[in-house]
Amino acid sequence: MRTAAQVRQEFIDFFRERGHTFVSSSPVVPLADPTLLFTNAGMNQFKDVFLATGTRPYTRAANTQKCIRAGGKHNDLDDVGHDTYHHTFFEMLGNWSFGDYFKKEAIEWAWELLTDVWGLDKTRLHATYFEGDTAEGLDPDLEAKKLWASVTDIDPTHIHPGPKKDNFWEMGATGPCGPCSEIHIDLTPDKSGGGLVNAGDARVIEIWNLVFIQFNRDGEGLLSPLPARHVDTGMGFERVTAVLQGHNNNYATDVFVPIIQAIEDITGHQYASRGVTPVGSIAPANRYARFIAGDMRDEACRVIADHVRCLTFALTDGAVPDREGRGYVLRRILRRAVRFGRQHLDLREPFMHRLADTVVDVMGGAFPELKQDPRRVKAILLEEEESFERTLDRGIALFEEAAESARKDHHAEIRGDDAFKLHDTYGFPIDLTQVMAEEKGLRVDIGEYEQLMELARERARSAGKMSGMTVTIMPEVVRPYGPTDSTPKYSTDSLTESVKAIIRIQPEGNKRGFYAMSQTGAGMKIVTGDRAALVFGRTCFYAEAGGQVGDKGSITGPSVRFDVEDTQETADTVLHYGTVMEGEILVDQKLILNVSGRRRSTMQNHTATHVMNWALREVLDDHVQQKGSLVDPEKTRFDFAHPKALTLEEIERVEGLANELVQRDLAVHYQIVPQDEALKINGLRAVFGERYPDLVRVLSIGVPVEELVANPDNPEWRKYSIEFCGGTHLQSTGEIEHFVITHEEAVAKGTRRIVGTTGMTAQLIDDAGAALVRRAEELRAGPAEEVPEGLAELQNTLTTVMIPARHRITMRELTTDLQKIAKKQQKVDAADAAEAIRATIAALIKGAEKIGETSVVIGELTDVTVDQLKTGADMVKQKCSSAAVLFGLRAEDKAILLAAMTPDLIKKGLKAGDLIKDIAPLIKGGGGGPPTMAQAGGK
Repeated sequence: MRTAAQVRQEFIDFFRERGHTFVSSSPVVPLADPTLLFTNAGMNQFKDVFLATGTRPYTRAANTQKCIRAGGKHNDLDDVGHDTYHHTFFEMLGNWSFGDYFKKEAIEWAWELLTDVWGLDKTRLHATYFEGDTAEGLDPDLEAKKLWASVTDIDPTHIHPGPKKDNFWEMGATGPCGPCSEIHIDLTPDKSGGGLVNAGDARVIEIWNLVFIQFNRDGEGLLSPLPARHVDTGMGFERVTAVLQGHNNNYATDVFVPIIQAIEDITGHQYASRGVTPVGSIAPANRYARFIAGDMRDEACRVIADHVRCLTFALTDGAVPDREGRGYVLRRILRRAVRFGRQHLDLREPFMHRLADTVVDVMGGAFPELKQDPRRVKAILLEEEESFERTLDRGIALFEEAAESARKDHHAEIRGDDAFKLHDTYGFPIDLTQVMAEEKGLRVDIGEYEQLMELARERARSAGKMSGMTVTIMPEVVRPYGPTDSTPKYSTDSLTESVKAIIRIQPEGNKRGFYAMSQTGAGMKIVTGDRAALVFGRTCFYAEAGGQVGDKGSITGPSVRFDVEDTQETADTVLHYGTVMEGEILVDQKLILNVSGRRRSTMQNHTATHVMNWALREVLDDHVQQKGSLVDPEKTRFDFAHPKALTLEEIERVEGLANELVQRDLAVHYQIVPQDEALKINGLRAVFGERYPDLVRVLSIGVPVEELVANPDNPEWRKYSIEFCGGTHLQSTGEIEHFVITHEEAVAKGTRRIVGTTGMTAQLIDDAGAALVRRAEELRAGPAEEVPEGLAELQNTLTTVMIPARHRITMRELTTDLQKIAKKQQKVDAADAAEAIRATIAALIKGAEKIGETSVVIGELTDVTVDQLKTGADMVKQKCSSAAVLFGLRAEDKAILLAAMTPDLIKKGLKAGDLIKDIAPLIKGGGGGPPTMAQAGGK
């Protein structure tokens, strides 16, 4: 049997042999693409190629990409644990062609790998092709259909047409798109699953998707052929590994078994101890056969195993739990796992951090970055667990009270106020509350919860945290080495220099995050794994100052690599903090200093900060004084004096003026000037209360500094951005490319904060916001019956995606309108449903068997809720003086039974609860309730 590692390597080797370049997985945290919470597909790192804004030195590529789908459009979180094939974190095996080969080779090679190399049963494989869409004027992809029939020996009856939602790929509302061809495997015992292709049935699952990118969709929705056609494929690594190892269950593979065994060691629970066997297994039992579906304890094991993988990778790649965005998603994931552990496995102490080492052991060979600093990952997990543990028991108690109140007084609906309190006070994410409610047959008033959440967001919108090393090196340690010449930072991002001093950083006891320093002298060295601060006589690295973060990068030499994680300055000495990744470093050794490419983004954001400061003064007047700033590769964060929130019109004007300067491509000038001369320049901006040296660096956008100094009183200077600044900047405003404001909020009385960003990031954010506004406007103008579902999708997206502040304000207004429409439609839907139920109940009563005077009313109801089932039972009891009722309801892959008895039957000893307990095992479920009415849930 192939191991997971062999499956991964065989895929990569197969495509390498066919001229593909192996490209390492990009981080699962896409810091350069704010439209994504997480990397969710292999194509993400090649998006610029598909958009024709970037190129690669190769035309064929293959890799295994780390992916997370939890939050936003792609969200599998709620399915994890309930089944055995959905995950928050997964690997996507992929191969790409950038204007090189196309459909023929993609199909031919996919079939060859699956059947010739991996030996999958051809009679179990099915392929789909795009069937076309007349409403959008899209023709069927008959080319792909013919290729499947001509270049492979697949059974022609196993080639199926598929609809747009399954077989047409789009990057977004605009941009590259094209048809796709999916490969599915039939896991039914008798190979009868052809009719289940694309039916969402676990017995016939998709394992590979071949996307053929051949069109471009413009802003009007029109398609035109791309000048270069591309191939983008994605195969679920965990799924194909399960198939190749003879399972229909991902958790039975050696990808997950060691993690589940570690959970067993912690909990004492033996996974799948009930001995349930998998349905439709296509292989004989083996040593992993017990890792299959079971009770809620087993579901908890699957949840924990999946979630600890996701968290370990996300934290390794730089994400941190937080109150918003991707950090909030991680917090939801961790708290979901902790809650499952507490309620179903009786875990009373933090446990997730104990499992991280197993993830590193299992996955560290393929992804060595996991081995770089697992201690940091475990420390973050432990801190988050301890924080949630402090409130978990109290939160569960509050939930039980809310659930009891929902049953008694609120028609089985938990009030939005209770759900919000669980989130705000006890840290229960809303999806966690919804899952807990579903387990008890309840629902949550999500509308009221969202209203309360929006008010909370308005009150306090977090701008995110910065991560860095918690090390302070005192001035007396570095003073002997004298000042560092850092002027090269303004002209280059690379230079060669000798190591002047090494300051080793060592852990101090068991205190997480604290370090003790030991200085090394001449002849001493640091080796692979050591953490240190390096000192040079000259450097091109920018040390954190003036709101601009310190540079990151690498310091290299023959067989040497030192990763710089932060740059700081102490006593005029620049310290390069980091870790030796390879080789050894000695004092006086010559090395090459290389600043990370992220500095370019920092420079864009810093120059944009000056442009925005000028625009704020133009729009709001001279009282706007800078109170602080932070500039890093992702954003500019700017605090300023202003008594009230900016209006939509003011935000639009500030953005508009800033982008006008970008379009004018004004030169950025700087010069060192005596402070007393610089202060005379009309319109000069400086931070109030800041102490400046006698010689200051004046930065001017659009006019040379020497002209300013020569004629300081000129009133024209007020039309320009002129400031003191020692940071690194662009050569002209045109290099900013684009600027958007993403947040505008209060940070203190009389102080506002603006957060913005630049470049392609800003354009992507702008496009995402415009697309959401268009979608909301389309919903408002369209059929009312589509509004409730569309509104829910919009609200979910708004909680996770970053869009411009102006679009967010517009969306609030549109959402308010849509909520009014949705409420009206829900009333209409409820009335229609009630009428339909009345008609159904009348028909069931009419056809009911009579035993004496008692009507035995049995039937399956469709398209109704559990509450409506109960209403139907009440209708029967009202219309029949004596009745025994049993109703059934299918809800996707679940079954619900509801029994009811009239008072006369209860007096004779018949009880609805007894009936439910007896028949619930027939649906592999359980339940109960009082004599009058009881319910059960199962499969």
